[in-house]
Amino acid sequence: MTTSAQVDPRGLRVSAALTSVVLAAALVTPRPVAIALLVVQGVIFALGAFVSLQASPYSLFFRRVVRPRLGAPAELEDARPPRFAQLVGLVFAVAALAGYAFGAPTVGLVATAFALVAALLNAVVGLCLGCEMYLASRRLRLALAG
Repeated sequence: MTTSAQVDPRGLRVSAALTSVVLAAALVTPRPVAIALLVVQGVIFALGAFVSLQASPYSLFFRRVVRPRLGAPAELEDARPPRFAQLVGLVFAVAALAGYAFGAPTVGLVATAFALVAALLNAVVGLCLGCEMYLASRRLRLALAG
């Protein structure tokens, strides 16, 4: 059995808070600025999903600025569910960008708002919707296989 990477759950919440700020700004700024913010956030989602959570600038901020003030975590979490959540965030960022690119700004706004709600839930109460989707898909695969 291989072990997966482990992450500090407090870092995930800090990242979600920073993501919330970026996505909220994307909702209230003029379209060119919103698009630039969505591109930046999309790159951050892609780094977390395809490289590692530690590759994210938000993770770097947490490790260098926040964690030294908090000390070591009481527990670590499996990185696979939050990495999947980053992929889900990337899908919403791409959907928002596609909406703007193809003349459907309402699609851009709604996709951005959905991503913002998910990020806020994680930041404020620790509920990671993408993580829950990952866990539900694993349970479904196991049920179908067994």
